[in-house]
Amino acid sequence: MSGSDETIDDVIDPKRDRLVIVASSLGTVFEWYDFFLYGILASLLGKLFFATGNPTTELLFSLFAFAIGFFFRPLGALVFGWFGDKVGRKYTFLITIAMMGGATACIGLLPTFEQAGIMAPILLLTLRTLQGLALGGEYGGAAIYVAEHAPKGKRGAYTSWIQAAAAGGFMLTLAVVLSTKAIIPEAEFAAWGWRVPFLVSLLLLGISIWVRMKLSESPVFQKMKSAGTTSANPFKDALQAPGNKGRLLVALAVSAGFTVIFYTSQFGTLYFLQNTARLPETEALLYLAVGVAVSAPAYVWFGGLSDRFGRKQVLSVGFALTLVALFPIFNLMAKGANPALSEAMATAPVTVDLPACEYNIFLKQEAECGKALEWLTKRGVSYQKRDADVLALNVAGAHLEGFDKDRWGAALNAAGWPEKADPDRIVAWQLLLAVMAIGLLSGWTYAPIAALLVEMFPARVRYTSMSVPYHIGTGYFGGFLPVVSQYIVVSTGDVFAGLWYTIAVVVVGLIVMLLFLKDTRGINIHD
Repeated sequence: MSGSDETIDDVIDPKRDRLVIVASSLGTVFEWYDFFLYGILASLLGKLFFATGNPTTELLFSLFAFAIGFFFRPLGALVFGWFGDKVGRKYTFLITIAMMGGATACIGLLPTFEQAGIMAPILLLTLRTLQGLALGGEYGGAAIYVAEHAPKGKRGAYTSWIQAAAAGGFMLTLAVVLSTKAIIPEAEFAAWGWRVPFLVSLLLLGISIWVRMKLSESPVFQKMKSAGTTSANPFKDALQAPGNKGRLLVALAVSAGFTVIFYTSQFGTLYFLQNTARLPETEALLYLAVGVAVSAPAYVWFGGLSDRFGRKQVLSVGFALTLVALFPIFNLMAKGANPALSEAMATAPVTVDLPACEYNIFLKQEAECGKALEWLTKRGVSYQKRDADVLALNVAGAHLEGFDKDRWGAALNAAGWPEKADPDRIVAWQLLLAVMAIGLLSGWTYAPIAALLVEMFPARVRYTSMSVPYHIGTGYFGGFLPVVSQYIVVSTGDVFAGLWYTIAVVVVGLIVMLLFLKDTRGINIHD
């Protein structure tokens, strides 16, 4: 390492470093604020922007609009990665946060379907597209900017604050949504109050831009620009850099692995508590919030741990522990949130006699068997399927032919299957322990990732090289997790079976990591 490199690495300026971390982390807060806000309000937004009269169809269209943002993330990574490697880190991620925050706020100003007809969903899809494009450039810019300012031996600790900010985004969303609902009556919230949380993002946007305007350019980019070594064509150079194609694939596998763990800890947990354990939405959100708040420091701790022991070592152990602990954690979660449900699974197993049945979770169910499976899934009932000529429910000695939700519901109730969680029977310590455990695994595997991805790629094509595989992993493998896991649950009848999607992706990520990833913590990122 040359003397100039050592000077860059060894400079510690606490005031500057705090500003760098705060400015970069604000983008992650913004990202997850938008992410959780749309997710929590997806059902209501479906009614407002996709008014078909069918709640299931409206929700599916709303979730499609949600998925659009994920679809365009890799394209945004290409576009803004090119600017970040060619024009500079600072101005690129200043543009991305302005674009992302502006699009989020504008959703709160959109006319509804009742007010503007077909233009309402078109405008919503347009804004979701802009959000996705901006997010494609935001994370890479933030991670690179922090890492290229971090003192030697502290890149993991410094960049882990960006990951910890994801927990901040969730907590902020929860605080804004619940406080708005507490102040505004339910009917008025559905009519206009839903706009308030989106418009609050204008305040976040103003603070973020003000803070980022105070930043100077990354010292690494300044050095490359002064030396005339910046990339003339980041796309071409990223593919032609020696060994970079292999690194791109490794980064994709690792990104997909940690992403499905993180999404399982957040959305997987929330969905499980609401739809399987049958907790009310507010209670499920509050339990998740406690788990997030307690596990948030894990991000910074494990980031620092990766500075001591290596990114690969910390990630590998985290991936391996996830494979071992994921199913026990969710079983503990079920026992804590709804003990009656766990007891019913053990003492009153359900079997469904099922004729040939076409069931598609993306379409409205027309066939009797499809309606039956959808109803069982929404009620959080695990069941085994048995080929038969006539549709029937078998539970605790009862045999009910034909689907009738009232008769089926009565039989399940009699067998001990609860319609909702009993607040008096919730074992809070078990539920919180499970939520915190999955949050700990998320912190373990997410914390080192920013430093790892920055260190994997040469400086002149770093923005492009790390952003694209990261957003393919998060946008496609993570973004499709709710749909794929739910499809597995419906296909198997096992409420825990959706976890196999997470397991499969993590297995691939762990194998790729063990075979092809070299530890990066000691490399000179200024070359």
